[in-house]
Amino acid sequence: MKISIGCDHIVTDVKDYLVNYLREKGHEVIDNGTYDKKRTHYPIFGKKTAEMVVGGKADLGIVLCGTGVGITISAAKVKGVRAALVEDVATARYAREQLNANVLGIGGQVVGIGLIEKIVDAFLETDYKQSAENDRIIAEIDSIMDGKDQLYDEHFFDEFIEKWNNGGYPTE
Repeated sequence: MKISIGCDHIVTDVKDYLVNYLREKGHEVIDNGTYDKKRTHYPIFGKKTAEMVVGGKADLGIVLCGTGVGITISAAKVKGVRAALVEDVATARYAREQLNANVLGIGGQVVGIGLIEKIVDAFLETDYKQSAENDRIIAEIDSIMDGKDQLYDEHFFDEFIEKWNNGGYPTE
């Protein structure tokens, strides 16, 4: 699998570790930087990493900053990206299986390296579970970035609210 990866200056060491970890597992890695501890801005590397994924140059992406929040938000701004900020294995699996997330966000200062390995492995090893329901939800999520059509549209999610009210989302 081809993985695009990027980080800010705060967690370059974690990114470098992951690059080696992924290569040892047989993955091809596109390292978008940053490459040192010189202060930089994470939106640059979130965007670069995400663009590799939506441009078809990588299968999936991984972005890291101190908490993971800023760089994940930055990656998610690239049209076609479904970025998930993840701090546990179950969420990594869910993000891939149900939402077909294509970029994984991690906080390199708030998640330990052993857990990061497990999160990355779960994300990369989990396949999207295609279903009409999952496809429809993803289409709704993706449509949010499509422009002004839904801006201030109080009825944008009516279909889902109606389904909820009619018991269409069982709790078991």
